[in-house]
Amino acid sequence: VQLQASGGGLVQAGGSLRLSCAASGRAFSTYVMGWFRQAPGKEREFVAGINWSDPSTYFADAVKGRFTISRDNAKKTVYLRMNSLKPEDTAVYYCAASNRMVIPTTPFSYDYWGQGTQVTVSS
Repeated sequence: VQLQASGGGLVQAGGSLRLSCAASGRAFSTYVMGWFRQAPGKEREFVAGINWSDPSTYFADAVKGRFTISRDNAKKTVYLRMNSLKPEDTAVYYCAASNRMVIPTTPFSYDYWGQGTQVTVSS
């Protein structure tokens, strides 16, 4: 599976962005998809994940109520809609795919990674 993230950019606080992650390869619909982010000097942290079946979703507390995650299996694409953005959301955002049955929140539980897209939120 190859992943290509896009949609990052510069936005003012309170604004919105939608990130996309396009996948290539077979069996996309069976993978758990996740979004992570990494700010300078910080560890990569889980943001949101979506299962392949329900689809059930899970969010980090820091983004709950502001971000939504969705997927289109026919287009092999997962989306992260980010609303009410804050300066602390500034980071490089990565999409990832996991073979696990449930939504993992640790980076080592994901098998494939995209290249990352920069999100910068100005105050």
